[in-house]
Amino acid sequence: MTVPLGSVAWVEEGLGANIVNREDVSRMIVVSTNVSGRPLGTVVKDIQRTIAREVPLPQGYTIRYGGQFESEERATASLVFYSAVAAVVIGVLMVISVKSVPATVAIMLNLPLALIGGVVAVLLTGGVLSIASLIGFITLFGIAVRNGLLLVDNYNRRHGAGQPLGEVIREGSLERLNAILMTALSSALGALPLALAFGAGNEILQPLAVVVLGGLTTSTALTLLVLPALYARFGHWLLPARDGSASSLASLPS
Repeated sequence: MTVPLGSVAWVEEGLGANIVNREDVSRMIVVSTNVSGRPLGTVVKDIQRTIAREVPLPQGYTIRYGGQFESEERATASLVFYSAVAAVVIGVLMVISVKSVPATVAIMLNLPLALIGGVVAVLLTGGVLSIASLIGFITLFGIAVRNGLLLVDNYNRRHGAGQPLGEVIREGSLERLNAILMTALSSALGALPLALAFGAGNEILQPLAVVVLGGLTTSTALTLLVLPALYARFGHWLLPARDGSASSLASLPS
């Protein structure tokens, strides 16, 4: 026996979901899109602001941002953690190298000097902090620490040879000036094409290069001013103690 559908139901044409997805027993709708020409984090923040302002969510509804954005968030957290571990290891190695905790602290002061230029560069180019920017900061901090270590190691060597503090700072800085400037210049010239690049991939390379260029400008200039000034004021605490042989040689008349 055949029963017409109209005798047991009302039939209407309309739009509806052809499949119902679930995750953790909750219904889920996936909305996906591709992003090009802008950093993914910036696009997601714009979406979050627009939804918060214009889309009132019914009770029980939530929005979760996944995909590449979720992966980038996890990668950022891991990057920050391992960067902190690397900073601790670098600090320990510098203490072993320069044989002075205060001198190590003085070298680490180069990091905020580099941070100033990097942050200003990010703000001038849109104020977006991405994973590429964080990698740029890590690269920048390595260069800044190296420049400080060049100066401090030369100060320690000259101090151990018996030179007075004034000569240690003046001659030690002048001797390492070319090395520091050439390091900064070569790094800046390498990053400049990336900062000026346009087209596919520039959303990754450009933020990294912008941070490196901005930070190199301030860290190089301020390192050559701040570190010698610190040693001129607190050199007796920053320089390691001379060994007995060096002290006795320095006391002999010429």
